[in-house]
Amino acid sequence: MEILEEKKNKNIGYKPILEGIPEWPVYQLSKNRKEFLEEVTQKTIEQIRILRPSRKQLLEELETTVFREQNRIKRNRWRVDPKDDAKFWMRVKNDLIELANKPAEEASKKEDELLYEIVHRYAKEISGTFKPRSYKFAREVIKFWFRRLLNGARVKKFGAIFRSQYTLQDKIHIVGKVKMLRRLAKKGTVVMVPTHFSNLDSILIGWVIHSLGLPAFIYGAGLNLFNISIFAYFMNSLGAYKVDRRKKNLPYLETLKMYSNLAIQKGAHSLFFPGGTRSRSGQLEKQLKLGLLSTAIEAQRNLYLESDAPDTRKIFVVPVTLNYHFVLEAPDLIEDYLQVKGQDRYFAEEDNYGSFQLIKFMFKFFTKGSNISVSIGPGLDVMGNFVDDEGNSLDSSGRVINTREYFMTNGVVTVDKQRENEYTRMLSSRIVSEYHRINRVFASHLVAFIAFEMWLRRYPRLDLFGFLRLPEEELEIPYDEFREVFKKVRKEIYRLEENGRVHYASHLKGDADLVIRRGLENVGIFHLKRPLLRNRQGNIITQDLNVLYYYHNRLLGYDLEKCIG
Repeated sequence: MEILEEKKNKNIGYKPILEGIPEWPVYQLSKNRKEFLEEVTQKTIEQIRILRPSRKQLLEELETTVFREQNRIKRNRWRVDPKDDAKFWMRVKNDLIELANKPAEEASKKEDELLYEIVHRYAKEISGTFKPRSYKFAREVIKFWFRRLLNGARVKKFGAIFRSQYTLQDKIHIVGKVKMLRRLAKKGTVVMVPTHFSNLDSILIGWVIHSLGLPAFIYGAGLNLFNISIFAYFMNSLGAYKVDRRKKNLPYLETLKMYSNLAIQKGAHSLFFPGGTRSRSGQLEKQLKLGLLSTAIEAQRNLYLESDAPDTRKIFVVPVTLNYHFVLEAPDLIEDYLQVKGQDRYFAEEDNYGSFQLIKFMFKFFTKGSNISVSIGPGLDVMGNFVDDEGNSLDSSGRVINTREYFMTNGVVTVDKQRENEYTRMLSSRIVSEYHRINRVFASHLVAFIAFEMWLRRYPRLDLFGFLRLPEEELEIPYDEFREVFKKVRKEIYRLEENGRVHYASHLKGDADLVIRRGLENVGIFHLKRPLLRNRQGNIITQDLNVLYYYHNRLLGYDLEKCIG
């Protein structure tokens, strides 16, 4: 299948697929928020009781939950956490202690009450809000400032900030299966699964959804982002629900999964980052978190259980890759990655950027010549089969198949967790494969990959950490040598593109010197120390080998190393 058949269109202006906000599923979900949260709570409790069927097992689970929550509060508290967190969990702990002195019937009733309190509290914490007025205001603010900053950049005069000669499509290029995405959103429920590199991803993908004429999606956003006031405002207005990666206890995880499951069942288009957190290494995701991904499969099964109709609504999974020349958080992310890789240390999801720093960064971004592209992949069903424009699932030979049969035993739709776990792994594998296939190679990615690999080969006896400790003064590549290797690797990129294994940005074609210069100008453009640049002699040098490693990693998985001697 050819993925990037729809090239950049500077005048996209897609017509909304639904006329008004009241028709949007996310609006209906928010309108009935109280009832929805109660349903999430009750069904989560049912699931927990299946997983912990005895009183002893349930009591142990509640005690474990309290212990972990109190430990989180003590060691890793965030500003966005509920103010009564410590008080609530202390009370729950005391109530659990008192259970030992209560009669069995009274103790059992109290356990039920505590379980309900905990799950309902989690449901409210996770829940997003969608208010049309706030949504419209947030959307216009984002468009206004992005356009003004962009125009100020292009015209190079202060007054241009108040004009709109240029559009965001000049800066953000949307490519791929756009028309298919719009058609699938009319026929069923879309679950969009993008790659995750930066805190800007959530706002970027929100703008993309709006620009393509799609109704607002609910989407899972890391709770850490709500520590940043400007992000918190926009995401609270755009329908985000909160995902707290610090919480690993069963009641929280089951509540989160049930929230996603029921929202998808009710037709709310959904978006989450299946990699879990931002890519610490800079590499495209190789392994996905299966928890939220499995909710799409469970939702599809439940829809089939509820209806025998042949036109039962289908759920479509759409992979998306976000392509940046640079990532603001790259120095911190690669440091986290190297700590974990070198010392097997667990890293916490933290952000060292306040609102002022992010505004400053966005101003710099939109006043420079660097671009972003968003690659929309082909639609998949929940087993990872490709679908056609009408939403029909296709087998490997292109024949239409009935996905209901995947959930049947002896001719009847049944619940089979082991079977669905296998489907989740199949779907995950297909998404990872599509990430690499629809990825767009930028000049910045390519120059970073080549330089790092060329230096790595000069020190074959050093492991990665020994290599990264080399002083930058010892690292220099003659430009002519670099240029020859660049041409060789770029030729391999062309070959891979012809074979449908990757795509590349249009700026990668043309005179090699111009492409190299574009790559050097863009890679790590806003970092204090540039990961790659030319010295006075014109040769290639680095000021930060760790960050260069981060950008190099974007092109791992294509076997390009073989092109570098």
